[in-house]
Amino acid sequence: MKRICILILALLAVLPACKRVIFTPRPTIPLVLSVAADTLGAGRVAAHAGHHGSQGAIAIIGEPVDGMLLAHRFQTEDNMDNVDGRALRDSLPDFAGETFDVILDAVSAPYSHFLSEQENAIGKSSLDSLREAAVINALFAWDSLGLAKVLIFTSPLQAVYGLFDVDTLQQLTGGRSHLISPVKTMLADAAASGARELAVWASRDVRSSKVYETVFNEMGTEGNLSVITPEQALDARTRFRSLLRQYRSTGRKLDALLLDGFAQDPAPLLSELAMIRQCGTEEDMAFCRMLSPSFVVIDPLTSVVSATYKLLRRDNLFTHRIHRPMVRYFETVESASGEITHEEVHAHYAQQAYVQDFD
Repeated sequence: MKRICILILALLAVLPACKRVIFTPRPTIPLVLSVAADTLGAGRVAAHAGHHGSQGAIAIIGEPVDGMLLAHRFQTEDNMDNVDGRALRDSLPDFAGETFDVILDAVSAPYSHFLSEQENAIGKSSLDSLREAAVINALFAWDSLGLAKVLIFTSPLQAVYGLFDVDTLQQLTGGRSHLISPVKTMLADAAASGARELAVWASRDVRSSKVYETVFNEMGTEGNLSVITPEQALDARTRFRSLLRQYRSTGRKLDALLLDGFAQDPAPLLSELAMIRQCGTEEDMAFCRMLSPSFVVIDPLTSVVSATYKLLRRDNLFTHRIHRPMVRYFETVESASGEITHEEVHAHYAQQAYVQDFD
């Protein structure tokens, strides 16, 4: 079965002067203003976003591998009592009854190529294209997927480029879906733990984008943040030590390490941390002096799942249906005319194409 995105970008692109004037206090992309002015089409879709309350789906939007890994975690998570919310396993998935719609953005991935500041033939910057992709995928989630109540954008780049525009569109139209970004949830978790001196393990592309620094400053978080790309190595333990060596040059304590990347497994890092805590070598002793007693490693999978659970419980948005978490997959496809459409794909195809082994 195919689900085709009803957005007709050609129509939005040629919209003349809007029938009603749209005022926004912050700069946004033209697509947002066009959609907001289209009160009978895409604008109406945006206006109804999140209005179905608990009955809406949870959309996961981003690069395919990240979406697959996060959806799998949502399916298998069991850390809470489903009746009273206590931190107690009850052999029932924490997100029982929920529907997760995973938008595998194959057309736009990898998002790192949007960091180029080059303009295309019509003067549109690469970052504007990234921002448009976020809006297009959000509109699909709201329209074709039953007014998604939560939109999770897995890309750190969308924490700055894209989430802003989706949020602005909702402000202009009256939509009220909740938006979640791993960058913001991890920084919030770090702040809640009392951490003030932070390091982020990120790729060169993410480091050069200054995404974490931008969001860190926007959130008004106290303390300091360093984004580090460890030296290449065969194993995560060696790279972890490389990161700690680089961080030592700051001369600061280290309260928390944020992992950028859903495929990054914190387990070997925690194992190596236990070895370091024994202070068996001179280097280990130096690391022990640098690491605060409450040092924590925060990964995006755990952070996003936890933030989503707290949001659903806080706002009474759990469906309370009796079935295991259901996951549907949609892959973005570029049509012959250059428009972005969405095809529903089988779970087996999605797994074979992007993540062969979840373990």
